[in-house]
Amino acid sequence: SNAHRRPSTAGAVRCPVCGMYPARFPGWAALAVFDDGAAQFLDSPLHLLLYLQRVPRYSPGRESAGVRALYLRDLRTQAWVRAERAFLVHGSAQAGPMRSPDLPAFASEADARALAKRDGAVVRRFDALRAELPADLLALAPHRH
Repeated sequence: SNAHRRPSTAGAVRCPVCGMYPARFPGWAALAVFDDGAAQFLDSPLHLLLYLQRVPRYSPGRESAGVRALYLRDLRTQAWVRAERAFLVHGSAQAGPMRSPDLPAFASEADARALAKRDGAVVRRFDALRAELPADLLALAPHRH
C-alpha cells in the first residue's frame, strides 16, 4: 500500500542525467539542494556524482558552487542521509535503477561492509568519489543524443 507515503510532486520529476523517474526507485534516490532552496532529484548516487561534475550541462543556469546540501537514500532503511556521511559500495553486483552497476549507499558502515564483503567490492566515501570518480563509473554516464 502507498498509504504511508507522503504526497509529493517529486513523482513527476526526471533525473537530469538519465531521464528516468527517481520516485520509481526510491531506495536509490539522491538529492541536491541549492542555495536558493531549489531541489534536484536524481535516480541514484552514481548519477548525483555525474551530475555534480557537470551541473551547468544538466541544469542550465546553475553551477556546482550553488549546491548547499547533498543527500542519498540508505538502501536498507530508505532514510535520507547526508552524502558526506554515507558509505558507498563500489563494485557491488547490486544493480541500480538503470540495471547497471551503481553505488549503493548506507548510513551504517557495517551495512556497507556487509554488502562489499558479499560481492568482493570496496567501501568508499562520497567526498573521495566526488573528487575522483573511477573510470569504470565515468564510463556508465548515459549517452544522450
